[in-house]
Amino acid sequence: MSIFHRTFAHLKTVHTHRKLVRQNCFACGLYKQGLLHDLSKYGLSELLPSTHYFQGYRSPYVKEKKVKGYSLGWLHHKGHNKHHWEYWWDIIGGNWKPIMMPEEYVVESLCDRIAACKVYQKDQYKNSSAYEYFQMSNDGRYMHPCTATLMTRLLESIRDHGEAFTFKQIKNLRKQNISLYEYYHANENDS
Repeated sequence: MSIFHRTFAHLKTVHTHRKLVRQNCFACGLYKQGLLHDLSKYGLSELLPSTHYFQGYRSPYVKEKKVKGYSLGWLHHKGHNKHHWEYWWDIIGGNWKPIMMPEEYVVESLCDRIAACKVYQKDQYKNSSAYEYFQMSNDGRYMHPCTATLMTRLLESIRDHGEAFTFKQIKNLRKQNISLYEYYHANENDS
């Protein structure tokens, strides 16, 4: 595939992904985040490696890591986008530790995970896809425990009740200034 075709195909993937995230974020009441989501993908630090390693069925960063042992595009992306749990690590008391993510970024991350699964899985996507990917990737193991629990609960809600129900619930809870962390912790046994 020529560089022209890879660039066009990658940008189409990014546009589709951003559109889905925007729809999800809007359904959750996160309008600004929906509009600003992943704009760093258009910068040269991410666009050039993503175009070079584009495959269409998974993130180009996976291929870049396989080839080089690391991904400059991913390092830039996770360092500039607060919806990635990797952004929320810092040295505290001399040790690297995860920081609890603010709720709005956990919700954006949820929207991002669902959109990524839809973009790459296409017709194979199902309500359990993002939950299954989260479990397979072991991301929760590296998040702050409260963030991992909240993400798990939200993904379980998507799996069990669907997007419309979960997004509406998130929007309503946030509108009432009810902490998602507290709500999902207090209702752990209600699923």
